[in-house]
Amino acid sequence: MTKKKAHKPGSATIALNKRARHEYFIEEEFEAGLALQGWEVKSLRAGKANIGDSYVILKDREAWLFGANFTPMAVASTHVVCDATRTRKLWLNQRGRE
Repeated sequence: MTKKKAHKPGSATIALNKRARHEYFIEEEFEAGLALQGWEVKSLRAGKANIGDSYVILKDREAWLFGANFTPMAVASTHVVCDATRTRKLWLNQRGRE
C-alpha cells in the first residue's frame, strides 16, 4: 500500500475561483485572511462554500468580500442566525492595502 501524505494544517487551498482566472486577466494577486463565524468555518471545511460569483471592494482602506455563499450546515447552532451571503471582511497585510 502507498502511504498517504501527511496533512499540514493551513497548507492546502480550500477554495479557488477558476472562472475568474478563465474570464479575466489577473494582473496581481494578494493573499488575504477571511473573517468568518464558527458555522462558516465548518461549512468551508465541509466544502460548502461557493466563491464563483464573489468580488472584492476596497472601502476606507479595507477590503470586503461580496457575493460569496457559505451554505449553512444542518447541525449549525439554533441560536445563531446564519446569513449565507453576508459581506465578509478580508484581512490584508500592509503591503496589500497600498
